[in-house]
Amino acid sequence: MAPEESEESVRVWLVERTYSDDEQNMIILTYATTDGERYFRKERALTSFTDVRDTTAAVLADPGDLGSVDDPDLEARYAAEAERMAEAHDPDDVI
Repeated sequence: MAPEESEESVRVWLVERTYSDDEQNMIILTYATTDGERYFRKERALTSFTDVRDTTAAVLADPGDLGSVDDPDLEARYAAEAERMAEAHDPDDVI
């Protein structure tokens, strides 16, 4: 079972998966809080087919690693997607 959110960590849910325009073979995973106010980004190189790294529905992030969402439209979109993911998946579900 995945650890629960605590004062030292915040659960964030996958809201966006994009490919970097700047770097070839780079994927950007964006996770957000269910209120859409904060986000966490992970960059991952797609180095080979044998390099297996699962993408989970949620991760625990250090509060200091979270950014603030300043765009109200983006905040609403992140909140809706994070809530949808939280309702449909367990945090450690592979997406």
